[in-house]
Amino acid sequence: SAAQLLRRMHRAGVVHNDLAKEPNLIVRDDGKAAFIDFQLAWHSNGRGRLFRIAAREDIRHLLKHKRTYCSNELTARERSILDNPSGLARLWMGLFKPLYLFITRRLFGWSDREGAGDRGQRS
Repeated sequence: SAAQLLRRMHRAGVVHNDLAKEPNLIVRDDGKAAFIDFQLAWHSNGRGRLFRIAAREDIRHLLKHKRTYCSNELTARERSILDNPSGLARLWMGLFKPLYLFITRRLFGWSDREGAGDRGQRS
């Protein structure tokens, strides 16, 4: 599962940092989950505070996708994680994301979810 894959990545000291984008989570031909687009990912030899915050945000973003597609399978703990974003996430949403959206949508003219087309279709 995607959650197991994410746990293995975090145990190896890797955080993805871009799982908010649904297109970065794919299903392989064998049915297993895979992550793509590691441009914002980073590796840490330690598990310091910043690593733990980033890892928790990876988990929270993965759970947001789970909530979208199978919310009835969320556990109480998972709902709690979704209901309690980190201080860094709240800072991003309140201060930086509005600026980011202004720049990307108004100035650059990019659309919401650009590149997030229907990934369920195979040619």
